Amino acid sequence: MPLWPVYTGAPAPHDGITKLPPPPPWRAFDGAPVLDPPAEDDDAPAASPDRAHRAATYQATSDTVQLVNAALYLRRPLLVTGPPGTGKSSLAYAVARELRLGPVLRWNITSRSTLGDGLYAYDPLSRLYAARQATQQPDAPSAAADATGIEDHLRLGPLGTALLPYARPRALLIDEIDKSDLDLPNDLLHVLEEGQYEIPELVRTSRDTPDGHVEVLIDGADQRVPVERGRVRCKAFPFVVLTSNGEREFPPAFLRRCVSLRLRQPDDDHLAEIVRAHLGEPDGYAQQLIHRFLSRVGSGELATDQLLNAIYMARSSGLGTDSLDELAEQLMPYLGRSPQPDAF
Repeated sequence: MPLWPVYTGAPAPHDGITKLPPPPPWRAFDGAPVLDPPAEDDDAPAASPDRAHRAATYQATSDTVQLVNAALYLRRPLLVTGPPGTGKSSLAYAVARELRLGPVLRWNITSRSTLGDGLYAYDPLSRLYAARQATQQPDAPSAAADATGIEDHLRLGPLGTALLPYARPRALLIDEIDKSDLDLPNDLLHVLEEGQYEIPELVRTSRDTPDGHVEVLIDGADQRVPVERGRVRCKAFPFVVLTSNGEREFPPAFLRRCVSLRLRQPDDDHLAEIVRAHLGEPDGYAQQLIHRFLSRVGSGELATDQLLNAIYMARSSGLGTDSLDELAEQLMPYLGRSPQPDAF
């Protein structure tokens, strides 16, 4: 039987992702050969303690739970918009942790990012250098042939890896999509709609291999996966989270293909839940800081991280109340402009 909700916001990981109903007919993909999902600790050396902690302590609202599940059911990207510090990127890690989707693939967007950056990277200069080195070996002809295979100088990017035909969805975070140039959202449309892409360098050379089969490195791991005739097509559409600070408008065609979630500054009760998850039960002074934080939010942007830092210092520093008030004011300046000399 289908399971709703698949993602619950609960702290305990589970295999509910296997109980998703079949996708809508227009979102059914048939990529092959099917790949086993990665192990949870595949990227352990690169795992960030901050991300692991935030994944385990993320406090989802009811709206967040509803729309994450809608994106999972519909096999659509989730566009998450909200002020800094509201947990947009942490959501991807929380969902991946609960549903055991493996390590999160992360693509940090800048104004120079292109679609190709997310799909794969090919280094022709390293291939040329390897070929020159190989010709200096005693068995030069065979060595050169081994060293100049394009697949040995190509690595899939985070988007390219997420679209491999995994048996269960990978989690992909495309962070701060609003920082991209105007073309990137439109360029993403085709790939996210079709769930597939081509690697032209491999397409051209596939005729030189008996079955067009090569193995290439993936993002985030020193693992090779098969690619046939230079074409990649997903099996389970990835759980894609695109984050935006709301600094720009997106094309209607792009918005139509996404499930949109707007995160807002948490209220008093939600903030207390967040503090409780990160630092334990808030004491009297922590409750005062929560109320003061909320009273200041209306005058400018503040991030929940700033409140958590102030509460941690209040518990750990041993300072008196007056000193803590002064320190809290310095730890919670408004974002995007210089702190104002208002009384905290």
